Amino acid sequence: MYSQIYYLVRSKLDGSYLAAHLNRAPKTADQNSDPGYLLVFSEHFDALSYLNTHGSDVANQFGVESVPGSQLDSLLKRWGFVGVGVVQDPLLPKVEFLTRQTNW
Repeated sequence: MYSQIYYLVRSKLDGSYLAAHLNRAPKTADQNSDPGYLLVFSEHFDALSYLNTHGSDVANQFGVESVPGSQLDSLLKRWGFVGVGVVQDPLLPKVEFLTRQTNW
């Protein structure tokens, strides 16, 4: 995971990253109480496929950026994500959730 390049979906409006929130009811809970899992894609076209399949009406409000695996940990810390959701199949979607270990 460390040497691979990952692709992230980021909002053009506020700069936030596309994340999965597993423990939050839609439109009811505070976003800060459940930071969620950063969704990462192994290929640029997978990120675009995910956007076009599951958010075609808002796809133009997002961009895809690449991040080396070596920078994922610092990005997770900076934004407060609990882990990553590695999207295996963007069309279904099939996601493998990995929680970041904290050694404090």
